[in-house]
Amino acid sequence: MIVLCGFPLSNYYNKVKMVLLEKGVPFTEERVGTGQTDEATLRSTPLGKIPFIRTEHGSLCESQAIADYLEAAYPNPPLMPADPWAAAKLRELITFIDLHLELVARELYAKAFFGGEISPGNAQRVHKQLAKNIAGFKRLARFGPYVGGDAFTLADCAAWVSLPVVAMATRSVYGEDLLAGAGIDWKAYAKTIAERPSAQRVTADRKADQERTAAKP
Repeated sequence: MIVLCGFPLSNYYNKVKMVLLEKGVPFTEERVGTGQTDEATLRSTPLGKIPFIRTEHGSLCESQAIADYLEAAYPNPPLMPADPWAAAKLRELITFIDLHLELVARELYAKAFFGGEISPGNAQRVHKQLAKNIAGFKRLARFGPYVGGDAFTLADCAAWVSLPVVAMATRSVYGEDLLAGAGIDWKAYAKTIAERPSAQRVTADRKADQERTAAKP
């Protein structure tokens, strides 16, 4: 059985978890913090990042590599189209979400969510880059009603867990939701995806984990 390692606050952990749930793949969860330095963990995730999975074949890290593995190993129900071009366009969209939106916005998280700081210069640089990247993402996204068109795909597993975080971070740091400001109605999209059983499970588990963490002395 697959073991999903990480923790429910991580959007990338939840991205993989959503794929597992959508496909009905049996799995268990093991709480592993990010930045681990013990050799046993580094053999599974060489940079100490989460999520990673343990399988009968060995360990695998990086959320999109895991998602692509699950799509190939458990093809039903499919979360990517059979047509090579259509599948490539969705992977293009996932790259925009993961690298050009979430990774750039991640520089804001310390100030937005954890009481840290970001220098005015860095804040200005991130704002400029995000504005450019959000415009690019808007040209690719379809929201018809799913992010890539009329079918739920791996791109939605990436978008649903990350778009709200990007929006909240920018609103916290800049006083403006840069996604909404660019005309992206991510709230309506998120509400649609939230009706899926997989999304409801991810949300419930994340909230339960936050409550347990808050209750610790």
